[in-house]
Amino acid sequence: IFEVDYCVTPEKIKLMVQVAEIEKDILIHNTQGMVSIYIGIPFCPTRCLYCSFTSYALDTGHQQVDAYMEALFKEIAFIGNFARDLTVQSLYIGGGTPTSLNEVQLKNLLDTVSQHFDINTIEEFTVEAGRPDTITEKKLQILKQYGVTRISINPQTMNEETLKRIGRKHTAEDIIQTMHMAKEVGHTNINMDVILGLPGETPEHIRHTMTALSKLQPQSMTVHTLAVKRASRLKENMEEYKFTESYDMQKMLDIAYEEIIKMGMHPYYLYRQKNMVGNFENVGYCLPGKECIYNVQIMEEKQTILALGAGAITKTVDLTKNRIERIFNVKSVEEYIKRIDEMIERKRDGLRDL
Repeated sequence: IFEVDYCVTPEKIKLMVQVAEIEKDILIHNTQGMVSIYIGIPFCPTRCLYCSFTSYALDTGHQQVDAYMEALFKEIAFIGNFARDLTVQSLYIGGGTPTSLNEVQLKNLLDTVSQHFDINTIEEFTVEAGRPDTITEKKLQILKQYGVTRISINPQTMNEETLKRIGRKHTAEDIIQTMHMAKEVGHTNINMDVILGLPGETPEHIRHTMTALSKLQPQSMTVHTLAVKRASRLKENMEEYKFTESYDMQKMLDIAYEEIIKMGMHPYYLYRQKNMVGNFENVGYCLPGKECIYNVQIMEEKQTILALGAGAITKTVDLTKNRIERIFNVKSVEEYIKRIDEMIERKRDGLRDL
């Protein structure tokens, strides 16, 4: 049907079938009362060119961090109490960049999480370490100390000029050193993200990035194709940039795929977004047994996700009624801090029947 009615290529059909088989093996273990938790930290060192997430650059928003964390801890305490009779399968701390928090703030966050959730029974505990300019050896040790089982170190590219162009205040060498440091501390499940089609990049830039990253031997990689998001600086200044043509984007995808397969990884989840350059897709790859449970659950919507923090969206899933309900937190950090009690009451009402 895909091939005849929709003109999907055999290569794309193979990709979809591979992903479906892997996801089925994960989703089949879902049970009644099983949930995942998302905690959002909406701060970054700087705002990247392509970013539209709820994220505040620390050079202008650092005064809000402590007040935000105090409000977030109230929401964590509420959800921890609510979920005490539920099975938390995965816990994911994302952002923003969670490691934008200083060492004391990061420790306080993980200490609060461990007080309200039984980390020992959670199958997967992910923290997006994200940008190497936010990572220290002490922070990596804190993550290990509190039972984090999976982290992300996201270069996006290994080309120096592109890093500057997109607003990243770190170098390719910083990425290499941070990856080595994480392994030395004892982290054994590390994801790395790349973005294909960044302004100014060619297929040869992607070949350089993939060759460099393959030497670092991550356990998983997520290959994104650039999406021009409505709230990004890239969208606001589109006339300043030259975008990748579909033909070159396909070459970039082929280069990335070939290198990742050489690394022994397989695809395990994929998704598409609006306004993607070339109208392609994002694909997650990993070594056998290193699939990110949370990534599969959030995409397939077969499990309730309890989401905390500014801009977080809780999704309650009722498979018996084939029904999904959403509970929204306000996006603004200032409003979240002011209205945290209202956010908790929204959850209390929306989760009444869970």
